[in-house]
Amino acid sequence: MAAVTEILETMDYGPARESDAAVRDWLARHEGAFGPLIDGGFHAAADSERLTVRNPATGEVLAQVAAGGAAEIAAAVGAAKTAFEAWSALPGHRRARHLYALARRLEKRAAFFAVLISLETGRPLRDSRDIDLPLAIQHFEHAAGWGELVESEFAGYCPLGVCGEISARAGGLSVLAGKIASALAAGNSLVVVPPERAPLSALALAEVVAEAGLPSGVVNIVTGEAAGAALVAHENIARIGFTGPVARGREIRKALAGTGKELALDLGTTTPFLVFADADLDAAVESLVDGSFLSEGHSCCAGMRLLVQEGVAERLHTKLKRRMAKLQIGDPLEISTDCGPLADDADLTRLTGLVAMAGAEGAEVWQADANIPGEGRFFPPTLLSDVAPAMGVAEAEIAGPIIRSTTFRTPDEALKLANHSRYGRAAAVFSENAGLALEMATKLQTSVVWVNGTNFFDAAVGVGGVKESGFGRDGGREGFSGYLKPAWPRGSIPADLPKTDLSAVSKTKDINGAVDAAAKAAGWAAMSGHQRGQRLYRLAETLEARASELAARPGAANGGSAEAAAEEVAFSAARIAYYAAWADRFDGAVHSTRARHLTIAIQEPLGVMGILCPPQAPVLGLVSLVAPAIAMGNRVVVVPSEAAPLAALDFSQALAACGVPAGVVNIVTGDPLDISATLGGHDDVAACWHFAGPDGLADFEREAAGNLKVIWSVDGRRIDWRDAGEGQGRDYLVHATQVKNIWMPYGA
Repeated sequence: MAAVTEILETMDYGPARESDAAVRDWLARHEGAFGPLIDGGFHAAADSERLTVRNPATGEVLAQVAAGGAAEIAAAVGAAKTAFEAWSALPGHRRARHLYALARRLEKRAAFFAVLISLETGRPLRDSRDIDLPLAIQHFEHAAGWGELVESEFAGYCPLGVCGEISARAGGLSVLAGKIASALAAGNSLVVVPPERAPLSALALAEVVAEAGLPSGVVNIVTGEAAGAALVAHENIARIGFTGPVARGREIRKALAGTGKELALDLGTTTPFLVFADADLDAAVESLVDGSFLSEGHSCCAGMRLLVQEGVAERLHTKLKRRMAKLQIGDPLEISTDCGPLADDADLTRLTGLVAMAGAEGAEVWQADANIPGEGRFFPPTLLSDVAPAMGVAEAEIAGPIIRSTTFRTPDEALKLANHSRYGRAAAVFSENAGLALEMATKLQTSVVWVNGTNFFDAAVGVGGVKESGFGRDGGREGFSGYLKPAWPRGSIPADLPKTDLSAVSKTKDINGAVDAAAKAAGWAAMSGHQRGQRLYRLAETLEARASELAARPGAANGGSAEAAAEEVAFSAARIAYYAAWADRFDGAVHSTRARHLTIAIQEPLGVMGILCPPQAPVLGLVSLVAPAIAMGNRVVVVPSEAAPLAALDFSQALAACGVPAGVVNIVTGDPLDISATLGGHDDVAACWHFAGPDGLADFEREAAGNLKVIWSVDGRRIDWRDAGEGQGRDYLVHATQVKNIWMPYGA
């Protein structure tokens, strides 16, 4: 028998495989075949329309699942629509009780689910048992709490209806659980299309939903890629959430253009991992290993881009190689396994090609001399060092057990390297200097930043992407609110509104010039909320002083009386004062998460925004959109109503007189139909609000798929801009910001 010291040195453990008997029994009860789960029961499917689910560690066939299509989706949406009526009518407290019961049942069957997830995804049991399942359970518990509070915390809001969730990423259960839990707690019903390679845990979860007493049809599962396409196209779907590759996310954005359906995208990522010279290198190595090889690099926050300060790069690489050489590769159900198999043969081919490309480009390639099993799709832990920013592998989405390393000299250089990416989901910073770590965290273009650690998750903290990593959040208040909508009545946009002859009015700027001017005004976001608020207060006073002049402008009240125009200007001044008050009061929070962590939520501006104003209430409508956007630190390119462009130009001049820097608000006059698509397609515009009516909205949203910008549109709803419940409020501030969560551990 080996001595304890020898075992610790070799890390050579004996076999300790978790039993998969319960999962095998479950598969046997279903005879290894699953049809779609619709209206609470499994439905049969033709033998010729089957997908094979294999164990990626051995290639063994686990089950056959139906390849659903339009017919199955139609049945599932019909069942969900019927179930929605009763489910949404329940008080939030009743829905919360159901979700608590669901969490308890999932907790009782945690061992079963951990093994099932590891069998179908190849994820090591320690990951599925200790990370994925506890987070999935917490999502249902956390969402149940929002269900209890929804009537008071979200007064005036209602559920969306039937929501569709599509996943092409076989990463476990917690991501799907976060979406399902929030949707159900808000009162929606669901049709879910799980990943083709790993649908079994979703099907098993739907059984637990039924066991917890939720009504039949509230959650429906249909498998197959064609089912996902049919779900996107179905007219009775209110919201689509998609998890998967960027290219598919763009296709869905274009397919939904002009339909009025809500959309959330959870797409590709690479995670910058900044290590400074004063960092605890041993802790950094452990976090690198945990972050890079979690779920074989298929985690939504993997794909590590190691950025290490030159002075410690060699030492860090030496420690990292020593640690990677000890990683155990093999059967995911072995307790000692660190790295399991890749999901499919295409991943193996792709990663082999990326490593070959890196070597050809001049990077140093090091791979662990691992004992790789003969069966399955296993890939050795790999370190690519001396990766230059211009190399093809530097920007590639890895999705595998590979770390790329690039050195930097100064914090500014590190920040530029980290932000030089199309993606933005998560980042990590290692430094014993808290001030430096926080400075980097606030400037990194991601939605989550971990300080001196990695892969901290909590259901109370929203997770999502920025830039081409998508938009929308899972978890927290922001994740829950994504499944609600304001209970505004729908109305029609007046067909024939007066238009002002612009033949004698020169354009303030064309779109490109306006966007460029907005980009240069970045100092506005760097101001404190108090400073921005004081400038807006002065603007409100200026409007009041110039009320008679602005009211006399053509179309100031859509051709109404002088009194109506003056009243609209007065409302506009009050609205600006309202958002001036919010400028330093719409702040973040310190989340209640795990012990000895400060998890800080920061409300960040989106950047350069495009705003297409409503045709009605041309002055008040413009002010009601511009004021919240700039109060939060954004810079805007505004297309005013054709009914009163001159008043909009006067408004921009008043801004300058009140100390608002040039470039913060840029006015482009003209027909919104001629301008909107150009604005929507501009890659330097981070977000757009389209309130100009339904005409041209489809083209606008299709163009916006290029950089996957955030879009807010009212889809033809006519807003009463004088109504404080519709024309102003927290909803506008939420859509003018994005939440960044910074995790700061402390103590021993």
